[in-house]
Amino acid sequence: MAGTLLYLVTLLTALGFMLIGYDNGVMGGIINEAPFQTTFKHPSSSLLGTIVAIYEIGCCAGSIITAFVGEKLGRKRSIMIGAVVMLAGAAFQAAVSSSGAMIGARVVSGLGMGFLNSTMPVLQSEVSPKASRGRFVCFQLSLLNLGIMIAYWTGYGFAFVDGSKAWRIPVAMQAIFIVPILVLVLIVPESPRWLASHGRAQESLEVLSRLQGKPIDHSDVVAQHQEIQRAVEIEESLGSGKWSDLLHEDDLKSRRRLIIACAIQFFQQIGGINGLIFYMGNFFALVSDKPALLAGAVFTWFFAASFIPWFLIDSLGRRKLFLVCIAGMAAIFAIETGLVYKVQTTNSKVAGGVATAFMFIFMGLFTIGFQANVWCYTAEIQPLRMRQKGASIATACNWITNYAVVQFTPSGIANLGWKFYIIFAVINAAFLPPIYFFFPETKGLSLEAIDLIFAPSAALDAGEDKLQVEHLESTATNRPVLESELK
Repeated sequence: MAGTLLYLVTLLTALGFMLIGYDNGVMGGIINEAPFQTTFKHPSSSLLGTIVAIYEIGCCAGSIITAFVGEKLGRKRSIMIGAVVMLAGAAFQAAVSSSGAMIGARVVSGLGMGFLNSTMPVLQSEVSPKASRGRFVCFQLSLLNLGIMIAYWTGYGFAFVDGSKAWRIPVAMQAIFIVPILVLVLIVPESPRWLASHGRAQESLEVLSRLQGKPIDHSDVVAQHQEIQRAVEIEESLGSGKWSDLLHEDDLKSRRRLIIACAIQFFQQIGGINGLIFYMGNFFALVSDKPALLAGAVFTWFFAASFIPWFLIDSLGRRKLFLVCIAGMAAIFAIETGLVYKVQTTNSKVAGGVATAFMFIFMGLFTIGFQANVWCYTAEIQPLRMRQKGASIATACNWITNYAVVQFTPSGIANLGWKFYIIFAVINAAFLPPIYFFFPETKGLSLEAIDLIFAPSAALDAGEDKLQVEHLESTATNRPVLESELK
């Protein structure tokens, strides 16, 4: 049975993801309303796109900074710095009255979010039991979607309020999530795997005991601690952990694993999801006369659907969910293209209703097969000594791609109309071959077993038995492990 500490850490990381969700949704709920437009003197669509999307530039910069300093700081201090910076950014955003100042404030908030978003998935993956690691990450993503839902309904509720407080209060409400994060990060200890990789083996053992809720000399605690220590020894023997390992292929395949992590984050964003999240009202304006209400309803469903992968991610595995749901997303974008065309050319209410229904299905497929999978996979695929660096760089890829999508979506909708959605249909379909051929399954494996799958035979002799690793991987993927994958 897991200890209380595991649930405290999970609450900490979940609050961070709820904050991400709230931040992703809050601007979409207020930017088209009269109070925001009046305060910022009715910004053009391009300036409005910059106000919204510049946050992603700050997030990207924060992620890159974390890649360089996060491993030295540790998981706790990285989260603390991110939360403090975000709190300052939230206050700054709520106080400004000009477009330039708002852009600056959103960059500050983004810097803090970069620290949080790069570190929290790593922390969660490093403390979660291997058999249910995916489910713990799903909990985070459910709260992310709850944050989006809260943001949209908050924006909808404040649409009936006069004056600038109609947008200032929703922006300031970020503090509701940030303050508890600051309290919890002072309570929870450092990650046991970070402690082990920095020569603090005894502290690592003590934290593992608390996470499992078992005595320090319990066989399960001792076995996990020994497994982590063996992984540390293997990585030290191979010299893993240097930045140069990302520029050439080392013995643990660090470069290949980084490319996989960056690719899946890139896929998540370039597929168009945050273009829809930020501008859901714009999409529904094409097919309905009640866009704000529909946007709130679809994000309520987005939250409800996020509970479905809790029961699938650790049974079906990462690959199957990726492949099935992304194929469905590509098909829906193709269908939406035709439906939006029908609405724009004939003003068909039937087509508008069907387009709305398919958008609900799309959001469900994304959260079931893509959303939780991405954040779980990005952290767990990295070797221990490169985990913070790799996860941070992959997160930076997420944010810079997010920026591009959010920046070009308003112009794309305005200039291309129904044709804009066929682009995302093609892009999503293009994800399927690389995922099928190059992304290994990781369900049910400890982080150390995942590490050993990529290790050379000589290194395996110092750690877990090679045949055991082959068995674990074969069981997890329901396919034989190729010898090339073990070299």
